[in-house]
Amino acid sequence: MKALVKQKAEPGLWLMDVPEPRTGPGDVLIKVLRTGICGTDLHIRSWDGWAQRSVATPLVLGHEFVGEVAAVGADVQDIAVGDLVSGEGHIVCGKCRNCLAGRRHLCRGTVGLGVGRDGAFAEYVSLPATNVWVHRVEVDLDVAAIFDPFGNAVHTALSFPLVGEDVLITGAGPIGIMAAAVAKHAGARSVVITDISPDRLELARKVGATLALDVSRTDIAEAQRELGLKEGFDIGLEMSGRPEAMRDMVANMTHGGRIAMLGLPAEEFAVDWSKIVTNMITIKGIYGREMFETWYAMTVLIEGGLDLAPVITGRYGYQDFDEAFDEAATAHGGKIILDWTTV
Repeated sequence: MKALVKQKAEPGLWLMDVPEPRTGPGDVLIKVLRTGICGTDLHIRSWDGWAQRSVATPLVLGHEFVGEVAAVGADVQDIAVGDLVSGEGHIVCGKCRNCLAGRRHLCRGTVGLGVGRDGAFAEYVSLPATNVWVHRVEVDLDVAAIFDPFGNAVHTALSFPLVGEDVLITGAGPIGIMAAAVAKHAGARSVVITDISPDRLELARKVGATLALDVSRTDIAEAQRELGLKEGFDIGLEMSGRPEAMRDMVANMTHGGRIAMLGLPAEEFAVDWSKIVTNMITIKGIYGREMFETWYAMTVLIEGGLDLAPVITGRYGYQDFDEAFDEAATAHGGKIILDWTTV
C-alpha cells in the first residue's frame, strides 16, 4: 500500500510502498479516505528538536483521519465492515490506575498514533477496537477527518461552564478557531480570539467569534472596553503556547477566572504567579481528548448544527502531499485535508 513515511532521520517525507498493517483479534483494519495535517506532522517533516527526541524512523505519519472499516478481529464487537469511522490517536495501556478508573486520557503509558506507532497517512491503518469511533450520524468526510483536533478544541472549550460567560481565546490556529465556534454554540455571551494573522482572524469571524483581535495593533484591554466588560474575562482558552499570550490572558481575567491551557510552550517562561494567587485564578492543563466523553460531545455538536466547514481551507490528493504540507506550514489558513481515494 502507499504511505507517507518518515524514512530517514532528516527533513522530509517519502511516499512509499509499505506492507499493510497487521491486525490482531482485538483490532480493526480501516481503509483511509481522508486525513488532516496536524502541527505534529509538520514538526516530524521538518525534523526539529522535538521530532528528533520523540520519533524513531522509519515511521508512517498521521493521526487525523476518517475511513471505512475493511476488516475486524475475531474479538471485536459492535463495529462492522463498512462502518464509517475515525480514531482516537492516543492508545493507552488499559492497566494503570487512571485507565482502570475510566480516566484513559490520563494514562501515563499513552502511545501516539503516527508518533509512537505507524499512523494513518496511508491507504490502510490498524487500531485497537477500543480506539475506534463509529460515526452513527451523518457527517461530512472532511469534518470527520479532523475529529481528533476538533476534540482538542471541544475538550478545552468545555472544561468549564460557558453559558453566559465572556471567553478569551489566545491563538487563532485551527484548534483555537474551532474552540471559538464551540464556545459560541455552547452559549458564551462574548468570544474574543487573538492572533496576528489576518487570514486566521477572518476565519474566526466566519465561525462566530464576537471579536477577532490583531494583538499586534490592539491590546486585549481595549477589547474589554469595546465590549463593555467591567471585571475581565470569565473563561480563558490558551491555544498558542506563547508566553506573551499567557501573560496577557492572566492580566485580563476576572477574579476567580478559569483558564484551560492547550497551547504547548516551546520552553519554560515566567508568569505572574502572584496575580494568579491573589486573583484566585484556576489553570487546567489539557492534552488530547477525554475518552470518549469528548467524542460524544463532538458528535452531538455536529448533529446540533455546528458548522466547521470554514475551518477547512485546503484539499489535496495524497500524491500532492508536499504542496499540502507547504500550505499547512504557512500558518495562515485552517485545516488542510489529504484525499486518499484519488488515483
